Amino acid sequence: MSVTIDDLRRHDLLHRRSFVGLGAAALALFMPHRAGAQSAEQAGLIEDVNGQGFAEAGMARRALTREAPVFIADRVRTGEASRMTLQLGRRTRVRLGELARVTIDRYLVNAGGEITLEAGAMLFDRPSGAPPAPVQVRSSFGLIAVRGTRFFAGPSGGVFGVFVQRGRVVVSGGGQQVTLQQGQGTDIRYPGAPPSPPKTWGDGRIRAALASVT
Repeated sequence: MSVTIDDLRRHDLLHRRSFVGLGAAALALFMPHRAGAQSAEQAGLIEDVNGQGFAEAGMARRALTREAPVFIADRVRTGEASRMTLQLGRRTRVRLGELARVTIDRYLVNAGGEITLEAGAMLFDRPSGAPPAPVQVRSSFGLIAVRGTRFFAGPSGGVFGVFVQRGRVVVSGGGQQVTLQQGQGTDIRYPGAPPSPPKTWGDGRIRAALASVT
């Protein structure tokens, strides 16, 4: 059987239509994932990065630069010898030290939220006089309940320490809780251990803790 030029043209046209149809189907499968990513709720933005900063959401990972957005459920992390400052809402700042890792579980503008500190050190800072915005910071060492304050949490002196520079926090762990006032700190020696009684930290320990996040 002979093949004419018209036969070849018809075959080529059918092939093109099939290819376009497959492309449209692939695009349709891809679009819901893109739409879902774009609909993620923004929790804040990156105010400053010194070194390396990243955000992970599911299997995706993106580098963070100044003014980059961060979203609910993002796992934010820093690299070696790096520092990063997040602005959450309008008045809250979270400063991270090197090799820190936090997850923004929930954050509502000026209404508080929940953060998980998975590794490293952080400085939570909310200016005095700002409206109350209850925040909970979770870690494997315990739970920190916060109201408008400035406090440090992370490795300090070979233990996990929490120090209040301004305001008040309640630290719970190991079935016990302590309330820290300005200038006081507590130690949790290992996950599941109770926090130590409130104690005034010395200047040297305070400087070392703050230097690890600034």
